[in-house]
Amino acid sequence: MKMYKCVTWTCPELFLLLLYLSCLQFFPGLALPSAPDYIQRGWQRLLEEGESCGDCTPEECPTPRGCLAGVVRDTCDCCLECANLEGQICDLDNTNHFYGKCGDNLECQLDMGDLRHGEVPEPQCVCLSNTAVCGSDGKTYPQLCKFKEMANAQPGRNLTIVHEGPCESAPQILTPPYDIWNITGKDAIFGCEVFAYPMASIEWRKEGSEMLLPGDDPHISVQVITYIIAPTA
Repeated sequence: MKMYKCVTWTCPELFLLLLYLSCLQFFPGLALPSAPDYIQRGWQRLLEEGESCGDCTPEECPTPRGCLAGVVRDTCDCCLECANLEGQICDLDNTNHFYGKCGDNLECQLDMGDLRHGEVPEPQCVCLSNTAVCGSDGKTYPQLCKFKEMANAQPGRNLTIVHEGPCESAPQILTPPYDIWNITGKDAIFGCEVFAYPMASIEWRKEGSEMLLPGDDPHISVQVITYIIAPTA
């Protein structure tokens, strides 16, 4: 009794080869891609090629809803779909269609800060404007993209931009001063958090004295920090 075994090819490889040759009989045009091209495309590109674009029929496209960053065309440039928000991962160029496109006033950029931490940078949607805007609801938005998100989230309110820059507001004491205990000769730090635009003038009065702060005393300093509070829905 003779024993047969695979020498040049392993049994699984031989089976796949025979299967491929059989397919060639029914599909003469079938051919394997070259190795370099096959490697470059990547797995997401292979998934894409499995679903080629057909004829575009706009009336059959679903209507996207709740798109906070607006809408963009899909991979086949036919139907509309929700765009990616600020901070979401995105497709860096038009050759890839995997994560999606950025919305209005957003651009897909690499976060080079990841390189300093030894991480691989990921493309993220970045707002093209960092200027605060005042909305018709009387709220200040730190940048245009945040305003767009609010306007798209509540389309019935018809929010508009009144002007660039923060909305004018009367001074509001968010955190009032409080008593502290200290040792003679040590620095004493007093805090008072006030929100206003334009910037409010804050004065400190020492009890029992008419001395206003800040003043000319080299041992006393006042620090003012300006920031914008992002509105909430």
